[in-house]
Amino acid sequence: MFAVIKTGGKQYKVAEGDILIIEKLARPRQAKGEAGEHDGEKVTFEEVLLVANGEVKVGVPRVAGAKVEAKIIEDGKGKKKMVFRYKSKTRQSKKKGHRQPYTKVQITKIVA
Repeated sequence: MFAVIKTGGKQYKVAEGDILIIEKLARPRQAKGEAGEHDGEKVTFEEVLLVANGEVKVGVPRVAGAKVEAKIIEDGKGKKKMVFRYKSKTRQSKKKGHRQPYTKVQITKIVA
């Protein structure tokens, strides 16, 4: 059994037990030092676009009554990407780094 969900503007094909890295989920702000406060928290994805369990249900645009439940494993930041701007002949350059925040989740249950 698998499903296709939409979160963070992207679509993911998921099955029970899968671990995936998605765009950071909006949750209450954490104080410094409480980094793992929400680890283990349950989250539900309501935007299910397709469910396949022997028969295939395709939503228009979503499958009615379907949801995917997941458990948050961790929040973090990805690898640093360098952004470098340069203008020739003027000696102008700007170097900047960016780390994209993410949430790692494990799919626990698919309800069709």
